[in-house]
Amino acid sequence: MRYTDIAIIGGGLAGSTAAAMLGRAGIPAILIDPRPVYPPDFRVEKLSGHMQIERFRKTGIAEAVLRAASHETENWIARYGYLLDRKPVVQYGILYDALVNAIRTEIPAGTEQLFAKAVSISTSAERQRVLLSNDEEISARLVVLANGLNVGLRQTLGIERRIVSRCHSISLGFDMVPVGRPAFDFPALTYFSERPDDLTPYISLFPVGKTMRANLFVYREIDDPWLQRMRRAPEETLNATLPRLSRITGAFRIGGDIKVRPADLSVSAGFLQPGVVLVGDAFETTCPVTGTGTDKVFTDVERLCNVHIPNWLATDGMDAGKIAAFYDDPVKKACDEWSAAKAHHFRSVSIDKGLYWRAQRVARFVVWLGEGLLRRLLHSRTAAGGNASRFSIIRSRTAP
Repeated sequence: MRYTDIAIIGGGLAGSTAAAMLGRAGIPAILIDPRPVYPPDFRVEKLSGHMQIERFRKTGIAEAVLRAASHETENWIARYGYLLDRKPVVQYGILYDALVNAIRTEIPAGTEQLFAKAVSISTSAERQRVLLSNDEEISARLVVLANGLNVGLRQTLGIERRIVSRCHSISLGFDMVPVGRPAFDFPALTYFSERPDDLTPYISLFPVGKTMRANLFVYREIDDPWLQRMRRAPEETLNATLPRLSRITGAFRIGGDIKVRPADLSVSAGFLQPGVVLVGDAFETTCPVTGTGTDKVFTDVERLCNVHIPNWLATDGMDAGKIAAFYDDPVKKACDEWSAAKAHHFRSVSIDKGLYWRAQRVARFVVWLGEGLLRRLLHSRTAAGGNASRFSIIRSRTAP
């Protein structure tokens, strides 16, 4: 029997981040995952936006981890074959396995990592027991379930996974290679759908190392023949779906395997129990189209490790009343509600054909165009002002 304060089950993004944070805080914890090195997995491939990066920074490990990512500061926005804006961004391209493994290197040596599978959990208001596939047992004050979509352990505790929207979206990941030239003209690109019938909210292109990575999102069923066409003839299918995309990208080919990931929207029921807490996708999933899943993970883990676990460990016991404070945390709840609302709104604004949603699409196009025009105007004025200043300096230096 091994004894610890915190047993973390699942060594993906949420679990590995929690282990790094608790270890740095000097809180005894054990990370349980069967894989010593996290394998390739088509999930998060980009961290972007000031808010998302700021949430990551609150974990205390962001700066070290992001050194392994490809940093980009400009993203082109395009639709209908027109470049609308060259928008300043904070964006880091990094494949999910590289992200998780970089986070694992930030776990202090004093935090144990056990490479086995958790096969059962027994919980109480005092201590929890976890049985592993190698017959070891862990006794912990708290179990953090960070095992994503693996529902087996949760079901043994009576925690249900309820589907809110089945196959809400499908994500496709692949490499894009320019044809006839060494590189694309853009540093990164978001190209939005041209018609609701495309069932495609957008495609995002961004650098990961020396590769231009593409994440394409669609609102289709998993048995849609379009997916087979995309696998068999990817360039032709993509050009048929977004016919004016090549005006921005130029000629391209799709290299390597095409990864496909359907996403259900789901919530947990019966989760408030003594001695166990759910974080990330184990608690509630979101839609990859919105990019808010990473926000939810960082928010969950930051609030749990920086606020609630230190408070819980300060007194005896680990009853449901303590655990409720995490689920009722106003910062966590606000992030969960924002993420869920955005998942449904993004789908409607992309494919719904009602008058309201058509107006929303037109309004978004006008806003993007207006922002781009204003940015170019300000840039030209700044450049003109700089040229005038330099001309004045030259005149003053050459005046008799």
